[in-house]
Amino acid sequence: MSLWEIYNLVDRFAPFSLSGEACEKYGYYDNSGILLDCKEEISGILFSLDLSSAAVERAKEGGANCIITHHPAIYSPLRALKAGEGECVLACAKAGISVISAHLNLDFAKEGIDESLMFGLGGKKAREVMHALSKGGYGRIYDVSPCTMAEFAQRAKEELGAERIAVYGDRPVLKVASFCGAGLDEESLRFAQTAGADTIVSSDGKHHVLFAAAEAGLNVLLLTHYASENYGFFRFYEKIKQKVCLPCEYFADERLK
Repeated sequence: MSLWEIYNLVDRFAPFSLSGEACEKYGYYDNSGILLDCKEEISGILFSLDLSSAAVERAKEGGANCIITHHPAIYSPLRALKAGEGECVLACAKAGISVISAHLNLDFAKEGIDESLMFGLGGKKAREVMHALSKGGYGRIYDVSPCTMAEFAQRAKEELGAERIAVYGDRPVLKVASFCGAGLDEESLRFAQTAGADTIVSSDGKHHVLFAAAEAGLNVLLLTHYASENYGFFRFYEKIKQKVCLPCEYFADERLK
């Protein structure tokens, strides 16, 4: 398969146009798409949430000459290709490994990373979406089977494979607001409160937002950024794997769960 055929397959499940739409409508920034094209036919694909040195080495060991990441391999403009800045991109270029990144388009897509987080936490259908797009959206409010906060946190830990979590609050859990990635901020807190959620799930929480949630009487389940997105990215990998006649492998970074 060519790199562009793989790009088009990714686009079918997570349209890259969603990235542009999210940036234009809600002021996000993104850099998704083909970020490194080594002009070779693709013989194998490695999926990794991040373009890490370990992922590059795994791709080389397994004979994969394409890496698909969630977080953009090049996010801000690179000023140099050297150790510590662009190092992994340079390693891929030297090894002939092309890179595609599917970031906001996969966050927002139907059955993408944000919606998958809802499924993993026991939700079936969103009551409200914070940032809705033409197809999909980000930030969801939904009902779950009634349980204690301790039970909810344990179920989430097991289903998401999350090894490090922080739990705040002890209200019964009935209505959840979740936001994949770094989604716990003032806007998402207001959205959760307005919609009557009793529990918020996200990652990368700042003290003043956690304090405001505690003052408002909301539970907070804080995941690592990795754990909040790895679950949905693995589901995406399984979809692509079924559509290509190529060796595909998923690389999970155990350090960040």
